[in-house]
Amino acid sequence: MVFWKSKSKPDDGSQADERPSDVPTSTAGEASGLLARMRTGLAKTRAVLNTDIRDLFKADGQLVDDQFLELLFARLIRTDMGVGPATRLRDRVAQECRGRVVKFEEVLASIASQTEELLQGESSALKYAEAGPTVILVVGVNGSGKTTSIGKLANNLHRSGKRVLLGAGDTFRAAAVEQLTIWAGRIGCEIVTGDPESDPASVAFRTAKRAAEENFDVAVIDTAGRLQTQTHLMQQLDKIRRVIGKQIPGAPHEVLLVLDATAGQNAISQARGFSEVAGCTGIILAKLDGSAKGGVILPIREQFELPVKFIGLGESIDDLAPFDPKTFANALF
Repeated sequence: MVFWKSKSKPDDGSQADERPSDVPTSTAGEASGLLARMRTGLAKTRAVLNTDIRDLFKADGQLVDDQFLELLFARLIRTDMGVGPATRLRDRVAQECRGRVVKFEEVLASIASQTEELLQGESSALKYAEAGPTVILVVGVNGSGKTTSIGKLANNLHRSGKRVLLGAGDTFRAAAVEQLTIWAGRIGCEIVTGDPESDPASVAFRTAKRAAEENFDVAVIDTAGRLQTQTHLMQQLDKIRRVIGKQIPGAPHEVLLVLDATAGQNAISQARGFSEVAGCTGIILAKLDGSAKGGVILPIREQFELPVKFIGLGESIDDLAPFDPKTFANALF
């Protein structure tokens, strides 16, 4: 095991210490900036929705009848939002507009309002320990964007004034440890690593132990990527949770599942498998900027009642945004 603190920048051509010049400082500015980032990240999904739905309308408006509602339903399904949410969105339009000739903007406003309602629920804010360090365990399949999301999350926490410790628990994949070490260097936080192919639970335990002994505010622990169908590896997550809890009572305080938005309906299967075994408390929906299927957030929220905590909106270190239903709905439509 290695305790390591990087003070250098990664040799990848990035400007680790530079921040975008338009990062807002006021509350209103932050809201405006978040909306702009979400609009950019959701551009592909919004293009599918807006273009496909707009195509249903004539220049002087469209009669909302059964045929129109059936076509609208098909367009909504294309974003992978699932039958349940698409049905509720269609039914809201039927309730408000059936039998009338309406403009595109009126139907879109109705859908956006209902989308926001469907996404409301348990707070998406991170839960912090009442005393001592907060431990966040991050799980997901290989390729979901898990390790990158951890780096971005650590950056968010670091920028908010938290003292952050990373735990490189994906010991079976050397590239993951190396990647997380680079992230630590870019952020300026500390990291605990282990020997290649060593027990991930030992890294998790030592990370929690060090976080408690040295008064870190937050420890974020990576885990080996695995498929939700790999029973023995899923059981390993239970072991990791137990050893963390022995070191810090009540930990982990959050178990965040990273889902790849481009996976569409397969993300539903992943959410089901991980939520049953790992005790997930929330979701990071990554790679929204690369997907036209951002609607998958709706069935995940509906079926598992897991709050989406963060969404990935790009590839830079600052492209992880706290999730807000109203801002998301506005950006989507």
